Amino acid sequence: FVMPLSHDEVVHGKGSLINKMAGDEWQKFANLRTLLAYMLTRPGKKLLFMGTELAPWSEWNHEESLEWSLLRDDPRRAKLCEFVTRLAHLYRERPEFWRRDSEWDGFSWISADDRENSVLSYVRRDGEHHSIVVMNLTPVPRDNYRVGAPTLGAYREVLNSDSAEWGGSGQPTRARVMAQAAPFHGFPQSFELTLPPLSVLVLAPEQSA
Repeated sequence: FVMPLSHDEVVHGKGSLINKMAGDEWQKFANLRTLLAYMLTRPGKKLLFMGTELAPWSEWNHEESLEWSLLRDDPRRAKLCEFVTRLAHLYRERPEFWRRDSEWDGFSWISADDRENSVLSYVRRDGEHHSIVVMNLTPVPRDNYRVGAPTLGAYREVLNSDSAEWGGSGQPTRARVMAQAAPFHGFPQSFELTLPPLSVLVLAPEQSA
């Protein structure tokens, strides 16, 4: 099955993906990075429609070229394009994001019901290898946010969509955390994170990060 952000989202009068995002311009870009990271880290093969990485305000037009000049003229769009490249590399580097897409043990929720904070978290697995994805879907940073973890020991951040490198706020996070014997979210161990605004964090056990 396919997880697409495809042709139907950006043509026939529907507007571009960046224009569909809520908030001011900074929040629109942050929301688009979050959406793209969600698509990549969820199960399903990926389909990204051409030009989405350029974040054009106008929808795709088959009579014209893609707006490549946006990469030259707007640093935000150049950084978004680099972020999409990093997502593709992360996907290729970590088989848990693609090897078991159609198997029940390739994905499990950590928490899907934190309505007060609008935070989602889940695990992607490939046998003994796994990554944890934590999404903060509000513009409010959250410190000391506890997340259940499948294993004890050190976890390292392998993706932060809020990094200044990609046009984010660059708010400091906890790039390395220790999962300790503190039961949470149905796991025997957990760790605490600092969640940047409108962001996706991906963490992996340190030995595989």
